[in-house]
Amino acid sequence: MAGAGRPERSARPALAVVGATGAVGTVLLQILSQRADVWGEIRLLASARSAGRKLAVRGEETEVMALGEEAFDGIDVALFDVPGEVAAEWAPVAAAQGVVVIDNSGAFRMDPEVPLVVPEVNPHAVRMRPRGIVANPNCTTLSMIVALGALHAEFGLRELVVSSYQAVSGAGRAGVETLRRQLSLVAGTELGTGPGDVRRAVGDDTGPFPEPVALNVVPWAGSLREDGWSSEEMEVRDESRKILGLPRLPVAVTCVRVPVITAHSLTVHARFEGEVTVEAAREILATAPGVVLCDDPAAGEFPTPADVVGTDPTWVGRVRRALDDPTALELFVCGDNLRKGAALNTAQIAELVAAEFN
Repeated sequence: MAGAGRPERSARPALAVVGATGAVGTVLLQILSQRADVWGEIRLLASARSAGRKLAVRGEETEVMALGEEAFDGIDVALFDVPGEVAAEWAPVAAAQGVVVIDNSGAFRMDPEVPLVVPEVNPHAVRMRPRGIVANPNCTTLSMIVALGALHAEFGLRELVVSSYQAVSGAGRAGVETLRRQLSLVAGTELGTGPGDVRRAVGDDTGPFPEPVALNVVPWAGSLREDGWSSEEMEVRDESRKILGLPRLPVAVTCVRVPVITAHSLTVHARFEGEVTVEAAREILATAPGVVLCDDPAAGEFPTPADVVGTDPTWVGRVRRALDDPTALELFVCGDNLRKGAALNTAQIAELVAAEFN
């Protein structure tokens, strides 16, 4: 099998975590300590400036090594939680040494020779990796795709309209620090009652965002693409198509940044091949792996970021049929963008690969 990794070994496979000191890397180390232990050695890699730090994994202090070719000696699987330009340089280096790379950046997601995998939706795709690389989807896509995949398998998805409400941690540590600084500037004031007053309070300190995010919503995430679309919006469209195997699926997306630390939310309008019922949809969602149905508006029960942060599933609520279309459903979904939206899905993919060594 092309790119399937090294020959079988009697010992458990060795794992490298590249970018172990970053925001997602930190969560990934927690997840590796919480899940079934399928790994032999776990090696922690980061930039040279982070080398020598000690981090806890599986209850043990492990020293961080500097990223370099020799750092992959004896490694079977490597999880990359680094910026795209770093992954683009180093993932092929690791793969050339026979390491199966699972990359959390956007460097390889749309490469036709790199599978884009969500274990609850398309686990079979992980075995076909001619470049020795498997890609992890964007955190916004991952916040909804497990629920959509379950509904698509039953009803057949025909069209998707999505608005995201994205936490600042999606922009990394800089996003979180920016929101906290801005909140300290506006706390206890009447700012937000007049035009421009929040902007004046925070000045030019908008961090990775084009506008203040405290007491505000910013209808932008990512970088500018053709015709006014953002990179995050294009990623949701392209990744959903690839994961679901629907290359011509009509998708419309608007990405919005909101003053939430962690957990992305999305409103979803999903149109299917035939008539759907709320009862059938709820039954599917209630039994789908990786999904929690929380849907009783009369009792004030629906998912919010404050409820789902720190949890693994995709949470779904406000399930209802579209007012004027019996083939469409409206949903509200939430997911922790650092767990299932990044680290957990990466770990799940790695476990699929680890099973090949048994």
